Amino acid sequence: MLVDQLGRPLRDLRISVTDRCNLRCTYCMPAGIFGPDYAFLPRAELLSFEEIERLARTFVDLGVQKLRITGGEPTLRRDLPELISRLAKIEGVQDIALTTNGLLLPRMSADLRAAGLDRVTVSIDSLDPEVFGRMNGLGTHPQKVLDGIEAALTAGLGVKINTVVQRGVNEDGLRNLWLALRDRAVLRFIEFMDVGNHNGWNLDSVVPSREVLARLSADGTGAEFEALNPNYTGEVAARHVSADGHEVGLISSVSAPFCGDCSRARISAVGVLYTCLFAGSGTDLRAPLRAGADDEAMRTLVSEVWSARTDRYSEERGEITRGQKDRQKVEMSHIGG
Repeated sequence: MLVDQLGRPLRDLRISVTDRCNLRCTYCMPAGIFGPDYAFLPRAELLSFEEIERLARTFVDLGVQKLRITGGEPTLRRDLPELISRLAKIEGVQDIALTTNGLLLPRMSADLRAAGLDRVTVSIDSLDPEVFGRMNGLGTHPQKVLDGIEAALTAGLGVKINTVVQRGVNEDGLRNLWLALRDRAVLRFIEFMDVGNHNGWNLDSVVPSREVLARLSADGTGAEFEALNPNYTGEVAARHVSADGHEVGLISSVSAPFCGDCSRARISAVGVLYTCLFAGSGTDLRAPLRAGADDEAMRTLVSEVWSARTDRYSEERGEITRGQKDRQKVEMSHIGG
């Protein structure tokens, strides 16, 4: 079994298929940076479907069992169901998921499901149109995301909902969101993280997960929720269940880091391998692919990168942010969440 320097296996691969998005969420692609004149990647620089399939096979050969397609907004990639179909045919893949803002799901869900997609994770940060409009940067109404969620459910896709929580922005509406959607899907609340270089992150903007749980509960204490055991080693969300049987997940990268179980690798849309969401640099896989490297050479390259891995940024965040205030990190829009 391939493991890194901390004994963590390689089990999950997140593949970005585009750096473009049809929203401008303030914690990912703020409009002030990613404006009308922003230079997105030309098509020729993106990995082709053939290249993505080959890299996915390489990682599956090394132990990966789950694939997640990300962006930017992955549904903007033309002919995405074709890619899903290719990946679904790889022996050893147990699960294929997609992270999306949900806006294009009404017209794509059926085709994605037919191609072999198992589930989607849809982002929605508030049901208040004004709050959500500010957070997504374009004034997009939450109903458009809700329509996408319903389309995914109708198509037979598994659905989870992700909500990024920011102090002074959307924490007051968390219970309304929870009550409205908990019968439709499992909700996961994410602490605001310092991903990328432009989202204005600071510790005062973080709402710790323990407070989120309290805000979701009827009595404001969180006592009605019971912690559940993880479904598997390395599960990102800490699962809890309410007294009436509704599950909620808490992703606590800031207040309760989970680096010790991290089994995730990420490939950007241009084929750079990153071994941490907060990495500042990665390993180019596209160049050797296009130079004619054979399968064994690609497996060796990935194995060498993973076996040397020591990343545990979230556990070291305090020390790093104090000592390296100008430390550059890859943008989340390049490698997904």
